[in-house]
Amino acid sequence: MDLKEKLETLPKSPGVYLMKGKRGEVLYVGKAKVLLNRVRSYFQSSRDVTAKIESMISRIVDLETIVTGSELEALILENNLIKRHRPKYNVTLRDDKNYPLLRLPVLENYPRLEKVRKVKQDGARYFGPYVPGGGLREIVGLLRRIFPIPNCTIEIDGKLDRPCIEFEIKRCLAPCTGNQSQAEYREMIEQVILFLEGKDKVLVNTLKTHMQQRAEALDFESAARLRDQIKRVERALERQRITSSKLEDQDVIGLARNEGMAEIHVIFVRGGKVIGRKDFFFEQVADIPDEALCTGFIQQFYHKDIIVPREILIPFNLEETALLQQWLSSRRGGPVNLLWPRRGKKKDLVHLANENAENGISGQQKVRSGGEAELVMLQELLGLSHLPVRIEGYDISNIMGTSAVGSMVVFENGLPKKSDYRHFKIKTIEGANDFGMMAEVLSRRFRPKAGEKTPAETKRPDLILIDGGLGQLSAVAPVLDDYGLSAIDLIGLAKERGERDERVFFHNTSEPFVLPIGAPATHLLMRVRDEAHRFAVSHHRKVRSKAMLETPLQKVAGIGPVKRRALLKHFGSLAKIREATLADLEAAPTMNAQSAIAVFDALREG
Repeated sequence: MDLKEKLETLPKSPGVYLMKGKRGEVLYVGKAKVLLNRVRSYFQSSRDVTAKIESMISRIVDLETIVTGSELEALILENNLIKRHRPKYNVTLRDDKNYPLLRLPVLENYPRLEKVRKVKQDGARYFGPYVPGGGLREIVGLLRRIFPIPNCTIEIDGKLDRPCIEFEIKRCLAPCTGNQSQAEYREMIEQVILFLEGKDKVLVNTLKTHMQQRAEALDFESAARLRDQIKRVERALERQRITSSKLEDQDVIGLARNEGMAEIHVIFVRGGKVIGRKDFFFEQVADIPDEALCTGFIQQFYHKDIIVPREILIPFNLEETALLQQWLSSRRGGPVNLLWPRRGKKKDLVHLANENAENGISGQQKVRSGGEAELVMLQELLGLSHLPVRIEGYDISNIMGTSAVGSMVVFENGLPKKSDYRHFKIKTIEGANDFGMMAEVLSRRFRPKAGEKTPAETKRPDLILIDGGLGQLSAVAPVLDDYGLSAIDLIGLAKERGERDERVFFHNTSEPFVLPIGAPATHLLMRVRDEAHRFAVSHHRKVRSKAMLETPLQKVAGIGPVKRRALLKHFGSLAKIREATLADLEAAPTMNAQSAIAVFDALREG
């Protein structure tokens, strides 16, 4: 069925639509209350659309629709599809990290604080997000100064013979030895929760009541400890900026624009106090209205594993406020209000978020203007034929040729462009041959796609940087020649062992060029090289970890990934699993008699 036929048979139901290009790539994902009306509106001659949407429409060759039971279901599905396909014409949130949180497993007998990045429906209490990451370290340090919470991972049952050094320095009350009862420990955890919830007065009054009770019972040592604790709490609270006395949990969203760029700034308020803030930068969004940008951001940001607060303050009214509130409430498991305040302290908070967004976008402009100067200096320093607006950096990571991977990182205007990063799993080279591996990576990067005679002109780099010297360059230069890309500037970056100087190698000269220490151009090249190395090593570790699990155990019926990992962790290696007796295997975690026999027989046959 061609596009015209699909437009004629559109359903009148709520759902999601995917606009596709000539190679089947998803150009845009949208949702609609009535698919028929929404999708056809793109193709009406009287439509009034932006240049960006006009460009998208000209590229559409196919269409897919998915009917849902409600508009809310359509919104949820739209979020999932945007995350999966990252379409070119949608507002896409490049930051896919989960932010630092504190987890308190309150259902355990002796709960301890954990640093996590995902919220799970496990009965634990979660607090945060603490952004940037230093905020989490600060709050944990503060909590440990005020409350003697254990930071060990041992099982606490009150039966240990003697406490550790943490008890001696008064950072823990040694519940592991029974010195602190479970009831006393639970009391302390309730105080920690009050502190994290911002219930300052309740916490201080509770501590003062306990101090008075201990003094009346002539337990002066405990009373003095509580007195000191109260002082530490009051000092900590004096330093924290209070935004409200009503203990609200809020996220405050600000938006600023300038020359096709946009910045969204989020302030995280918990218990009436600012606990963190985060900037999100968007490029080439001149054709996207403020409302669409803000709506798209809210959908993608709160689609992550993050704590949704009771209240989200926004800089202007949104047409889909009611639908977004319904979806956010389902994410939180309780009511969420999406508010556009026009007076009072809440309006002041939004104004503060807007100001921070404006400062952020001003900083981005300075970085870009400085970045252009940095690129000019680099071009002049190395005598490059082109201004290196787009730099591609390459590196190889392997151990004696095993689990080898290549990385490609991209810097545009002196800044990382992570959406263009790529990994390459080495396929044609065996053994420790870094030169051959680098040649394979570059060949696969520039190999023409199906139906093309030459590599695509789009996204062609101005400068290729290889982590290495003349050997790597000698392997790579013929690849560029084969594809007619020898005009691209090609350099290697390396330094002699034990030396401080960074050296640039050119494939047509034997003598390297020593870069000036501390120069902005030198720092830029080092950033590209180090990022390529980091990206290669991180992927190599994942590949190597996966390979370690690819053992003869995979061929054993009934032994899945969980049991394989448990066996390797328990015994330490495949060799020790082979040496284990049937009784040893049966006693291992996750195993039973049937599984033990299967492993025992299979490894001995192998």
